[in-house]
Amino acid sequence: MSRSAGALLTADAHVFPANLDTEACGLIPLSIFSFYLPCLGSGTLKADGGPDPAADTLSHSLGLVGRLEALLLQGNGSDATLRLETPNGDEVKLMAVHALVVSLQSPVLADLLREHNGSALTLRESPECAAVFEKFIRYLYCGEISLRPEQATALHRLATKYQVAALRQGLSRYMSLNLARESPSGHVAGWYEYAAEAGDVALRDDCLRYLAWNLSSVLRSGEWSGLSSRLLMTLLRRSDLVVHSEMELFSGLEEWISRNRPDGLTAENALRAVRYAMMPPRELFRLQSQSAVLARYRESVRDLLYLSYQFHAASPVHMAKYFDLNCSLFVPRNYLAPPWGSAWAVSNPARDDRSTSFQTQLGPSGHDSGKRVTWNVLFSPRWLPLSMRPTYGGGETGAMQPARGAEGGRPRVIVTPATSSADFAGVSFQKTLLVVARQQGRLHVKHVYDFHQSTEENGDFLADADLHRRTSDYLVDGSLMLHVVVKPMYQSLVASKN
Repeated sequence: MSRSAGALLTADAHVFPANLDTEACGLIPLSIFSFYLPCLGSGTLKADGGPDPAADTLSHSLGLVGRLEALLLQGNGSDATLRLETPNGDEVKLMAVHALVVSLQSPVLADLLREHNGSALTLRESPECAAVFEKFIRYLYCGEISLRPEQATALHRLATKYQVAALRQGLSRYMSLNLARESPSGHVAGWYEYAAEAGDVALRDDCLRYLAWNLSSVLRSGEWSGLSSRLLMTLLRRSDLVVHSEMELFSGLEEWISRNRPDGLTAENALRAVRYAMMPPRELFRLQSQSAVLARYRESVRDLLYLSYQFHAASPVHMAKYFDLNCSLFVPRNYLAPPWGSAWAVSNPARDDRSTSFQTQLGPSGHDSGKRVTWNVLFSPRWLPLSMRPTYGGGETGAMQPARGAEGGRPRVIVTPATSSADFAGVSFQKTLLVVARQQGRLHVKHVYDFHQSTEENGDFLADADLHRRTSDYLVDGSLMLHVVVKPMYQSLVASKN
């Protein structure tokens, strides 16, 4: 079978309806095609797996698919013609097809062909869908499709319109698995917009998480300036954005406003979503003196700038008497800058415990930013909860320490302060662990875990990560790439005020 460049998507389940007697029709599930790939053109013996365990089956399934593809390419025995038109009528394609084959896959085409009376069946598609329509029809014959990321949404539209459920589901999964894939102008924002339009909630949420967790990279890509105002505002309202600093986010927003020239209300709403209190006073002064965008919309954010200066000038205890420090202006995002945490490459993560230490600021307020907190971090590849540890006669149950070599253990990260201090009063610390993975040589944040002290608080921490295979996407040069972010919160002060 010929295959064009790009990813190859095959059906995960039966290509034909579940109630179809595939054995009687000489057809088999496409999920086993790859098993017989070396045997193309020759019969293959396999265990039947049916009611008679002693029976074997001689399979020529790939040869059958090859003949189906030849039927499509040569048009032998075709009994229907599809006339494909675009709205402007500039492009017309004629395709000879076999009504039985396409009807088995698409109930919509089955109905159209049944009601048709002999002449060519006219189908009208957008130019994007028309460009991939031949790939779509080939899928109906062969159960597989080669595609590039920029073709995914057009194929998904066709699969949805013609009710080819297996292809629609396969394309949704393909997009979710290829969010980090490199493409010339970026594709995740476009996939997000399409998923929101199509009502594919799972894909929409996957796209949004990827953009939020990799925003620092997105800001430097060509994809950023093309974001819709709706997607931009959705991102700006999130606290889990991964950026170097709030200043980096503001610089990206300034570029977006300059390039897209939105209406005044959109620009004002976007600028009001910036968390100016997370910028030190020197950066705020520089913004006010140098930013053309901020100068233009200064009145719309004047109150936020004033609050931010107050936040840095007064102690958090005093500030909490008059303002709600639980509002988003005073809540940090996932900042990569050194005052907020540290990157950590854990070598041989499947074998031994590892530890490190780093320092962060006590808090984002100017009253606390000069004070330092030292943090100790421990990674254990096979830690067991106390309830799962063996009990030894005459002694106590296993101590609260990482269990080395224990069967059934799971990875765990613990982050604790090196010393306690009276300065901690009124400050709580949320720890966030970013897990970096690699896809096709490109690094991206794959998981974000929030916890108070230990990742044990997240039951799914690295549940699906393969840390043993050196070629695992989770390992870069044999190391697990993590970034620990410590986010000081003044929320307890708000609670005490009430």
